[in-house]
Amino acid sequence: MKILIVLAHPDPASFNHALAQNAIAALRDNGHSVIFHDLYAEDFDPRLPTEEIPRKAELPDTIVRHCEEIASVDGIIIVHPNWWGMPPALLTGWVDRVMRPGLAYEFIGGDNGEGVPAGLLRAKKAMVFNTSNTEKTREETAFGDPLERIWKDCIFGLCGVGETYRRTFRIIVTSTQEERRQWLRETREAVCGFFPPEA
Repeated sequence: MKILIVLAHPDPASFNHALAQNAIAALRDNGHSVIFHDLYAEDFDPRLPTEEIPRKAELPDTIVRHCEEIASVDGIIIVHPNWWGMPPALLTGWVDRVMRPGLAYEFIGGDNGEGVPAGLLRAKKAMVFNTSNTEKTREETAFGDPLERIWKDCIFGLCGVGETYRRTFRIIVTSTQEERRQWLRETREAVCGFFPPEA
């Protein structure tokens, strides 16, 4: 299988980076092909310019490449911190520019854009790994766990990715090295279970 991993965290020494590298290693050990993007390291421009909005817009080469990749992969893994109950703006901008109509989703015939779109992505499975400094019960009761809705329903579900696994590691700011080692083991097991070895 071909799997796309997208990482959005500005600090190369962050646990998010360790999670992404751990997932890459697990996938490659299982015989999968990996496409990896560290959006901060690549200085990805998250701003969606007006001229890119039209369906048949002429896109910059970088965006064309990202679009071709998201359309071609069998699975997707996203790694990012929970900032204000949202992904970092850089990652949101990646979604804005890459998950395009006609590529990631399509409005059904006769619908001018007011209804529910049909997903077009080839990938049917996605994983999301988050770090957070908010306690689980508070995240769910006070905030309603917005990242669950954003990724599972608003993005992947809308684009045709039917199976989404999400895991949040918390509390990251007070976590110990042993906790982090255990979380990396859990991540590897989850990735290997979700994307098992190639036959």
